[in-house]
Amino acid sequence: MAIRSFLAFELPPGVRGAVKEILDDVRDPELHVKWVKVDSIHLTVVFIGNIRQEEVPEIGEEINGVCEEYGPFSLSLKGLGVFPNPKRPRVVWVGLDGETGRMGSLRDDLQGRLKPFGLKEDKKVFRPHLTLGRFRRPERRDSPLNDMISRYEDFRGPDFSLHELVFFKSELKRDGAVYTRLGTYGLKGKK
Repeated sequence: MAIRSFLAFELPPGVRGAVKEILDDVRDPELHVKWVKVDSIHLTVVFIGNIRQEEVPEIGEEINGVCEEYGPFSLSLKGLGVFPNPKRPRVVWVGLDGETGRMGSLRDDLQGRLKPFGLKEDKKVFRPHLTLGRFRRPERRDSPLNDMISRYEDFRGPDFSLHELVFFKSELKRDGAVYTRLGTYGLKGKK
């Protein structure tokens, strides 16, 4: 049976609280957005895709090998935006600032080590973010979207550190995805 999987960092409680405040503030019935539950928000580094159950231990060894090379990441919340752009929004997110370039190197190293398991490499520049919601349909020009983005233009959230990468299984259910930990990997290196 195939397991849908990904690698992500869980948020520290203080950061989760700051994200909850933003979510509570930006929820607007005029926006056609399916908002993510705050407990489900995480920082995705690599979407692995479908793997076989028997591959989990070997994939875990490869993940651990990369994580042992990297030290913890220092980040902060910064701004709010949409992908791909405000004219055609599909995803609303909170941005991150700090050691994002180094985190991009972590992502690239993980992708390289996981290619033998069928991972499709993401060649785009890594732009770490926290997904708050997904648009159900295109927004009208007079929607509150632009006001929401400009209100958070200069937003800076708390500084925080990430010390552990999590290997997740994702099961899509009617009322949202359910995430199960398959493994956790401490960042112990100097890179």
